[in-house]
Amino acid sequence: MVIYNTDTKQITTEKVRKPKEDEVVWIRLRSPDAAETRHVLAELLNGHPLMVEDCIKLNQRPKMDKYPNHIFISFFAIDQQYNPLEIALVTGPNYVVSIYKQDIPVLDSLYEEFQTIAEKMEFSAQILYHIMDQCVDEYVQIVDHMEDKIEEWEEAIHENPYSKIAQEVFRLKRTTHALRKIFIEERTLLGSMTHQQFPYTLPEADVYFVDVYDHLTRVVDSIDLFRDSLNGLLDMQISMKGDRMNEIMKVLTIWSTIFLPLSFVVGLYGMNLKGIPEYDWDFGYGYVWALMIVMVLVMVVYFKKKKWI
Repeated sequence: MVIYNTDTKQITTEKVRKPKEDEVVWIRLRSPDAAETRHVLAELLNGHPLMVEDCIKLNQRPKMDKYPNHIFISFFAIDQQYNPLEIALVTGPNYVVSIYKQDIPVLDSLYEEFQTIAEKMEFSAQILYHIMDQCVDEYVQIVDHMEDKIEEWEEAIHENPYSKIAQEVFRLKRTTHALRKIFIEERTLLGSMTHQQFPYTLPEADVYFVDVYDHLTRVVDSIDLFRDSLNGLLDMQISMKGDRMNEIMKVLTIWSTIFLPLSFVVGLYGMNLKGIPEYDWDFGYGYVWALMIVMVLVMVVYFKKKKWI
């Protein structure tokens, strides 16, 4: 755990133990087993049994539960594959305990950073703020990555309406729907973290949680726009496929129309009957070719005047 001594203003690290009154500590539990979690929360910190069970199971939605000696918060980080990673945060008068099962690089780097910057650990809610802020900053990067992906799909559809991206679009739609539910609940949670409602913070710290709230609101707004954009992508692809098919049918129809009179001429002179005068002409073969060429030219000129081609 990382320890900030409020008297000496010094940062130290030690094995997990019960914090002293003149200390503010961050206890990090990465992939702990049930026994380790119970030891830290129940034995060292006298945690409520319901809170201890929530921290062991880690299958909560974003929420905040208040207990006599501490507050339990379920918050989420997001990995590069858009998977939500739950973080259990237990905050007391002079400590924050973070429990998570998967690797969360953003928290690991923040934990290392805390070992060198004392100003981030002056009170427990300050630690909590930095954890939430780092997670929400990660959301912003994820949203930027989604935006780039949607732009790539738009370009791909413009270049080729038959691009096979429908499955990816539907997958991202499901992802944005799931993430939006998480972000909305986290935003509600952050809206209640003022010094009047959250006992382990200071009035001057309210502005920091408001800042995280604003960032999360922008993330939610972006997610809403993406959902509309993804629906628009599918509609655009269907429309462009229809336009392309209409264009193909138009070309085929024009060629069929051009060859229709030629087929008539070929069929007429292909009849094996006596009495057709052109059979006896010396230039009969050339006449037929000239007739067909003139017919094609006349039809092409007519189609162009009609702006069909």
